[in-house]
Amino acid sequence: MKLSVVIPVYNEIETINEILKRVQSVPHDKEIIVVDDRSTDGTTELLSQISDNNITVLFHPVNRGKGSALRTGFERVTGDIVIIQDADLEYDPEEYGRLIGPILDGRADVVYGSRFTGGPQRVLFFWHYVGNKFLTLLSNMLTNVNLSDMETCYKVFRAHLLEKITIKSDRFGFEPEITAKFAKLKCRIYEIPISYSGRNYEEGKKITWTDGFAALFHIIRFRFFN
Repeated sequence: MKLSVVIPVYNEIETINEILKRVQSVPHDKEIIVVDDRSTDGTTELLSQISDNNITVLFHPVNRGKGSALRTGFERVTGDIVIIQDADLEYDPEEYGRLIGPILDGRADVVYGSRFTGGPQRVLFFWHYVGNKFLTLLSNMLTNVNLSDMETCYKVFRAHLLEKITIKSDRFGFEPEITAKFAKLKCRIYEIPISYSGRNYEEGKKITWTDGFAALFHIIRFRFFN
């Protein structure tokens, strides 16, 4: 099966070359779709120089958010399996093989890479961990699924599901939105333990407490009103 790796990018000049190299080195048939969300640190200029045949680079004229960048990338998917990949090196593309396994053998429609089920991870923010667990718990209560890490970047799914889902969130509300919509479709969802090399804010981490409060709204919104 062909993989479609969708990479939303915003101000990742220090890591974008390395993440593209790592994704390229994964031994699977794949296309790479990069969406630059109006970076201001030189990332846009760097990406504009790419001429690789299996890398498609798309540019937003204004900054819209991660969800909007993913929506743009999904429109260009031609593969059989979609993998969402952040550009910040927190998640390791070498784990693609394990992530797509339950889909390849016919057990799953969707696979989440969980940071909280045994993989090695960098020790960072306690309150981020508490926030993630609370948001996952609330999402689970309203969707009746038993995830351990709803907010994970690594969401892998059969591409045909995009024909049944319309993403509306522009920012980090994408995570609870797509989770709610997978649950409503009664998708077979699996979790796979992954490693996690988290960043601190000095290293470029972007999500903040305001995004956490917004996620509460989106969890309720997409369970009951959309």
